[in-house]
Amino acid sequence: METLVIIEDNEEIRGQLRWGLAKEYDVIVAGDRLDALPLIKKHAPKVVTLDLGLPPDEAGCEEGFRCLEEILRRAPATKVIMITGNEERENALRAVQSGAYDYYSKPIELADLKVILARAFHLAAIEKENARLHNSLDQLNLSPGGIIGQSPQMLEVFSYIRKVATSEVAVLITGESGTGKELVAKAIHELSPRKSGAFIAINCGAIPENLLEAELFGHEKGAFSGANNRVQGKVEFANKGTLFLDEIGELPLNLQVKLLRFLQEKTIQRVGGREDISVDARIIAATNRNIIKETETGAFREDLYYRISVIHSHLPPLRERGEDIMLLANFFLRRFGNEFKKKTRRFSAGSIKLLESYEWPGNVRELENKVQRAVIMSDDSVIEPDALNFSLGSAKERVYKSSKLTLRDAREMIEREMVIAAIENQSNNMAKAAEVLGISRPTLYDLVKKHNISKAFE
Repeated sequence: METLVIIEDNEEIRGQLRWGLAKEYDVIVAGDRLDALPLIKKHAPKVVTLDLGLPPDEAGCEEGFRCLEEILRRAPATKVIMITGNEERENALRAVQSGAYDYYSKPIELADLKVILARAFHLAAIEKENARLHNSLDQLNLSPGGIIGQSPQMLEVFSYIRKVATSEVAVLITGESGTGKELVAKAIHELSPRKSGAFIAINCGAIPENLLEAELFGHEKGAFSGANNRVQGKVEFANKGTLFLDEIGELPLNLQVKLLRFLQEKTIQRVGGREDISVDARIIAATNRNIIKETETGAFREDLYYRISVIHSHLPPLRERGEDIMLLANFFLRRFGNEFKKKTRRFSAGSIKLLESYEWPGNVRELENKVQRAVIMSDDSVIEPDALNFSLGSAKERVYKSSKLTLRDAREMIEREMVIAAIENQSNNMAKAAEVLGISRPTLYDLVKKHNISKAFE
């Protein structure tokens, strides 16, 4: 049972709260700051309720603020809920600006307070898990190539890397775009006996077909218009090292034949040349295509497939890697925070929900780009959802596909992004945005504040 500390000078209210919350929490009460602080130190509660008017300043608020300051100084992660009078709204907002989690105005309705408490404990649990993932980065056993992961799927990939690295056989790596196929290829190279040689990468789908042969095999002087000098190709540069053929499924059939000849004979001929040139290079290939289906349709040579796939590994998409999502997100947060000299330290609870429930069609590369943007766009220490730049369409997709979102979460997600979309579409004209949404302008301002999205429109 979670510990809840209640700091309240009114003995009757203390008794009511202790009785009303005893089934959900281990309730500990204090009547003033001096009694409360030792209890905070002893029990380290995740959540505290704090009456703003404490003795000896029951009619004022300075003792309450002093208590808030000392609690947060000793335990900055504590969620402090300020209990205030109806006429103390300005002081309540000041308390939130000073670090309080939330405020609640008297008279106390137990059911309402329970909702606030449950949300505070839930956020504290998320932040604790976030901190755990942050700390695990320092202890993480990274594979060569800088690959990060603790999920069972990635531990299996790490084992695969170590086993195949010491051999000389060809390797085929498959997986969706952005899953880290080149990182795995580099890791294999760095663990291999060829690590002192070059690691040469070429994307077979990024070079025009009429230039690709010369890029791979080089060319002789005068081989074609503009060939003013002899030029070595990528295959020759990989001699005594590793040649990584990314997106090999894009390789034209005529070049598949020449690549097959190289794999069989370990020799090449430059474009425009007739001399056989011996090259000792290990081949690692990668593709995001269904290469077996490509061989069945004739788009990829079956004999070449068997040559490049002596050992085959498939990289899992990010959406199937569980807690690796937040592990990677925190890694990128730290890296880009240092790179851009920003003070961003953690993700808000809302951001964590979005990151964990999103489908990540672009995989690790997309996650890296989103976190980089968020660090650049954020001025605070906490990354809020608007900085991650999820679209309304992706919000709907997350709502429909995620089993991690409650109905409340889904409703708030859609509400928030509809508000952002309306304000953006109306060029920050709040009156028109409210009209489009079918609500009053004060209600729109309340929603902007509720979802903490005002910074997006400053």
